[in-house]
Amino acid sequence: MRRDAWLALIVLVAVLAAMASKSMLVSIPPVRSHAVEGGFDTRSAKARLQRILGDERPHPSDSEANDAVRGRLVAELNAIGLKPIVRDQFACNDFAKARTVSCTRARNVIAVLGPPAGKALLLNAHYDSAPASPGAADDGIGVATLLEVARLMKDRQLQRPVVFLFNEGEELGLVGARAFLRDPLSRNVDSVLNFEARGITGPVVMFETSAPNGAAVKAFGDAVDRPFASSMATDLYRLLPNGTDVTTFSERGWLALNFAMVGNETRYHSPGDNLAALDDRSLQHMGDQALAMTERLADGVPEAKGDRIFVDVLGRFLVQMSLAVGLAIFAALAIAVSVLAIKRRAWFRAPLAVLLALVLATALAWLGDFVMSALRPGTFWRAHPELTLSAVYASAMLGALIPLRTLAAGIERERMRLAYWLVFLLLGAALASVAPGAIIYFMLPPLIVLAGVGLRRWRRRAEDVAALVALAVLFLTWGEMLAQVEQLFSPGPQWVVAPVGALVMIAALVEAGPLLQRAGRALVLVGAAILALAGWAVVGVAPAYAQDRQQMFSVQHVTAPDGRASWAVSNDRAPLPHGYGNGAKWEREALPHGKRKLWTTPAPTARIRPVTVEVLGSRNLGARRAVQLRLRSNGAMQVALRAPANSRLERAGTEGFMRPLGAGGDEFTVACVGRSCDGAVLTLVFATSRPAPLTVIGTRPGLPPGGEALLRQRPRHAQPQYSADQTVVVSKIKI
Repeated sequence: MRRDAWLALIVLVAVLAAMASKSMLVSIPPVRSHAVEGGFDTRSAKARLQRILGDERPHPSDSEANDAVRGRLVAELNAIGLKPIVRDQFACNDFAKARTVSCTRARNVIAVLGPPAGKALLLNAHYDSAPASPGAADDGIGVATLLEVARLMKDRQLQRPVVFLFNEGEELGLVGARAFLRDPLSRNVDSVLNFEARGITGPVVMFETSAPNGAAVKAFGDAVDRPFASSMATDLYRLLPNGTDVTTFSERGWLALNFAMVGNETRYHSPGDNLAALDDRSLQHMGDQALAMTERLADGVPEAKGDRIFVDVLGRFLVQMSLAVGLAIFAALAIAVSVLAIKRRAWFRAPLAVLLALVLATALAWLGDFVMSALRPGTFWRAHPELTLSAVYASAMLGALIPLRTLAAGIERERMRLAYWLVFLLLGAALASVAPGAIIYFMLPPLIVLAGVGLRRWRRRAEDVAALVALAVLFLTWGEMLAQVEQLFSPGPQWVVAPVGALVMIAALVEAGPLLQRAGRALVLVGAAILALAGWAVVGVAPAYAQDRQQMFSVQHVTAPDGRASWAVSNDRAPLPHGYGNGAKWEREALPHGKRKLWTTPAPTARIRPVTVEVLGSRNLGARRAVQLRLRSNGAMQVALRAPANSRLERAGTEGFMRPLGAGGDEFTVACVGRSCDGAVLTLVFATSRPAPLTVIGTRPGLPPGGEALLRQRPRHAQPQYSADQTVVVSKIKI
C-alpha cells in the first residue's frame, strides 16, 4: 500500500512535469555557424536591418522617422543592385471585422526581379512600426528577410516575375496592402508570401493559407525543411478577428501563405521590440522558409486542388493528406471506437466520467486563476508564465481526478480507455464542424489503440502497450501544439488552455487508473490538491514583471470636450505604485476618448489646439447623405472621428479608396494617421439624412509640461505597449 501511494504521487508529479516540459518540443533551428553559398545569411540580414533602423526610434506611418527608414531601405535595395520604385498614395482601408476605416499616406517601396511579363509572385512585409516600438521584429524581421532573399535571387534566371513589396501603413489597418491593390503591378500577381511577427522569438509558424489550400500546402510541404504548421491552426485563425496584409490581398483570390513567430508577446508593440531582443534563430528560420518558398513558387504555382489537412511533426517534416481522405479515416475510427465502446459497456458512466473530468478540470483552473486575479490584480503571470501555467494544469489535474476517482471508481481500465478515446473522437467531430483541419490531431492516437485491440487476441499485453504508445504520440503532437497555443494566449487569461491540457492529462490518468485505485481515493485527491495549492502559492509570491517581460504602462494627458484635463495611466489594471504622481488620488474611470477604464487623476490644463473639422459640403443621394470634410490636425499625428452606433455610417474614405464599415453594434470610427492628415479631405456616407454627432479625437506623441515626473516615476519594469505616451484632446461636433 505504501509503495503504491508513493508511486501514485510520483505519477501525479510526472504528469505535471511532462506538461511543464512540453515547450522543449518546439525547438527553433539554430543559426548556422558559417554562411552557406546560396543560402540565407542571417548575419548579413541582421546587419542590413541594423542599418535601416538606425537609431531605433519608433517610425509609424507618415512620420519623419519613417521617412528616414524608407530612405535607408531604398539605399539598401540600391546597394543590392535592384531598382526600387516608391509609390506615393493617400489611401484608406476598412477593418474586415470592425466598424473602422483608417487612412494614411502610404509610400510603398517596390522592387521587381525576373522577366517583365507573366504571372508574378509577391513577397510582402511592412516597414512602418507601432507608435511605441522600434519594430525590429514587427516587421523588421520581414524587411530583413525580403532583402536577403532579393540579394540571393537577383542573379538567377527566373521563370516569372518576383515582386518585393515593402509597404507602409500596415499597423494602421493594412493601408499599404490596400494601396498596392490599385498598383498596376498587382494585376499580374497570382501568389503571395507574407512575413510578420507578434513576438521577438520562437519558431516561424505558417499560420494562414488561401482557401482552398491544396496548392499552397503542397508547395509548403515540398519546399520547407523545418516546418511548423497545422491545418487546425489555419482553420481556427480564419475564425479570429485578427488580420494581416493577407486579409486584404485575399480579395484577389491569390495563393497565399502567411508566416510569423509569436514568442514573448510582452515585447510586441513596445520599446522592447528592438534589435538586441530579436532572436537570430527566428530570423534564420524565417529566412530559410522564405528562400525555399520563393524558389519553389518562382517556378509556378503547383497544380494541386482541393483542401488538405496537415501537421508538422516536431518541426521536422510535414504530414499531409486530402481533407476527403482524412474525413473518411476519421469517420471509420469514430465508428470502430463506438462499436467497441458498446461491446465493452463503456458508453454511459465511463464517458460521462471523462466529460465531467474535462468540465471540472476547466472549472478548477478558472477558479484558481480567478482567485489569484482577485488577490493580485494585473498580469501577475507576465514575468513567469510557466509558473502560472503549471498551477493551471495542477488545478486541472485535480478537477479531472475528482470524477475519475469517484464516478469512475471500479470501472476497469479497458472500459475507461475506450470511453476516453470515444470522447476524444466526439470532441474532434465537434471541433471539425467549425475547423475541419483539426481532425489531423484526432487520428493517429486512436488508430494505434485500435491496432492494439486487434492484436490483443494474439498478444494479451498488446492493447496496454499500444495504449502507452498512443499516449506518447498524443503528448508529442498535442504537447507541441499546446506549447504554441500558450504563446498565443500569453496576454491572458491563462486558464483558457486548461481544457486542452486536461484532455492530454486525462489520457495519462486513465492509464494510471489501477495504480491510483490501489493508492486510495483520499491520498490521490489530497496529493493533487496539495500540488495545486502549492502551484498557486508559488505564483502568489513570484514577481509579476521582469526586465525581459515588462508591465504594460503608458501615460496620457487627456483634455475632455468640456476642457477638463486628466492624467491617465493605461496599464494591466494593477494598482499604481504607492505615491505615484506625487501623492495624487487615482481612480478607475473611462475618459471621453475610449470605453476602457484607466487610472485617472486631475491634471493642469494644457494649451493644445484641438483638431478642427471643416464641412466642405453635404449632398443627398436619395435616402443617403454624403458629407465632405477637411481635417486640420493642428499638430496631432492621429485623428479619429467617432460616430454613434445608430448614426448609420455606411462608407468612408477618400477618392479612390471609399471603404465600407463593418457590421455590428459598436460605434463607427474613421481614423487618419500621419502628417498628411493636416488638410486631408475625407468623405463620409450615411444611410440617413439626419445630422450625425461626431467625437473628434486628436492624439500627439509625448506629454505636455508636467508629465516628466510621471514618466520618471514609472515602475522599473514597465514600458508603453500598444499605445505610446501621448497627449489627447477630445471635442464634439455635429455634421
